[in-house]
Amino acid sequence: QVLLVESGGGLVQAGGSLRLSCAASGGTFSSYAMGWFRQAPGNERDIVARINWSGDTLYADSVRGRFTISRDNAKNTVYLQMNSLKPDDTAVYYCAADRFYFGSSTEGYSSWGQGTQVTVSS
Repeated sequence: QVLLVESGGGLVQAGGSLRLSCAASGGTFSSYAMGWFRQAPGNERDIVARINWSGDTLYADSVRGRFTISRDNAKNTVYLQMNSLKPDDTAVYYCAADRFYFGSSTEGYSSWGQGTQVTVSS
């Protein structure tokens, strides 16, 4: 497993932008598929975006065209650039990693960060 630490959350007005970062340690970062999930109060934890070992990316329909996931293997960090934010994007955002899984289920990822709060005001 790898240790993950998220940062970059905060309060932003609708239409604004935030960039989340997830720093990894304790593993060979380039060999991990990485995912961003989010969980709003009373809701399940859902996939937002993911990026695999080759840099291939997939997005949830609700964020496609607004969010961009990227990774910097030299810095052991994955990013989530969030633009045109909406109040519905308000949630705790979690970073996840796994060496073998590149799916959308929370059960497939073996390592998780502690989460960072994103709040979008209307």
